[in-house]
Amino acid sequence: MLSAGIKELKNNLSRYLGRVKRGEEVLITDRGKVIARIIAENPKKVALMQELKSMVSEGTGLMPTTDLRGNVIKRVLVKGRPVSEIVIEDRR
Repeated sequence: MLSAGIKELKNNLSRYLGRVKRGEEVLITDRGKVIARIIAENPKKVALMQELKSMVSEGTGLMPTTDLRGNVIKRVLVKGRPVSEIVIEDRR
């Protein structure tokens, strides 16, 4: 993994972007602390976004209105018998 300070990155941006295109990851530091990283875009993700934009422009799709990445259902721990056991017993 490659690391560069802000001034170094600014002075040699083309060189660093070339390395990113070849698959390397660049960490950007400010006074020795990592503040960001540059990684190559995933080609599959780019193609998917282009397809989605195409569908929206044709009127056959909608862009999401909210960010769903944080909407993760948390597991609830329940004491006692598993629900599956109760359902099987009830069906007999």
